[in-house]
Amino acid sequence: MATHDFTPTHYHTTLGTHDPVLRIADGDTVVTTTVDAAGHDAANQRVTPPGNPQTGPFFVENAAPGDTLAVRFDRLRPSRRYGFTKTTLAPNVVDPEYIAEFPREQRQRGEWDIDVAMGTATLLKPETALGRLTLPLRPMLGCFGVAPDGGQAISTATSGSYGGNMDYKGFEEGVTVYFPVFAPGALFFLGDGHALQGDGEIVGTGIEISFDVQFTVRLLKNKRIFQPRAENETHILTAGNARPLDQALQHATTEMVRWLQSDYGLDPVGAHTLLGQCVEYEIGNVFDPAYTVICKMSRTLLQRIGNPR
Repeated sequence: MATHDFTPTHYHTTLGTHDPVLRIADGDTVVTTTVDAAGHDAANQRVTPPGNPQTGPFFVENAAPGDTLAVRFDRLRPSRRYGFTKTTLAPNVVDPEYIAEFPREQRQRGEWDIDVAMGTATLLKPETALGRLTLPLRPMLGCFGVAPDGGQAISTATSGSYGGNMDYKGFEEGVTVYFPVFAPGALFFLGDGHALQGDGEIVGTGIEISFDVQFTVRLLKNKRIFQPRAENETHILTAGNARPLDQALQHATTEMVRWLQSDYGLDPVGAHTLLGQCVEYEIGNVFDPAYTVICKMSRTLLQRIGNPR
């Protein structure tokens, strides 16, 4: 196990089989940085074109299709004081007839002061009835994942079974995320840091900002999964990425049923019964081409049922 300090020199706006920037092994930790969604670094200087630029990819030795890559986010911290947002709801999250009532200043940018030491984000602009609204930080990564299947290079604007632009606020420090491996080395990317974001990313942004990050990888050989999974202190969860929204829910629920049977020893009827009465859902992204639905199960409840295999 080794710790790698990596300074990016270039970024990608697609997830694909790009040349790796660093080769790492099972159990290794990487300390690195990300730029914001518009390509600005910790000095708020544009260093790459916009579009959720990704740091990576990181090649994990011995990772092969049919394996699972686990990535723990050890540290996710904003690396500057300035963050920005959009200020108008996406048209698809309101009734069509209400769009005519949208504010005229639709391209107006929200500007925020990010105080990591105090753990707060304070609205500076525009001037509204909110005044200097101050909110607690909840840093999370909006876009990250592995190279997709079939040698594809897929835009960081969307998401799929490989991860991508899921924009789920629960992908924060301390979470472990699991990905199916589609390409040799898995080729892990990460970026699109948010100091804070509500469910759905319904204005098209969180509070966009550059990040200092640290992550640790584990390779689960010959363990096959189909959609991204994750776990934190309170829940296990699965992510479905698709459009329409019901298909995203179907992907997430199917992956959870598989997980409950393969790792928690439940028979099909038991897994279905448990989900029927105890499942929790959250909405990730509803702004981008693919929507994200999160399916959750309580770890406390699963501990009452029995130990995972």
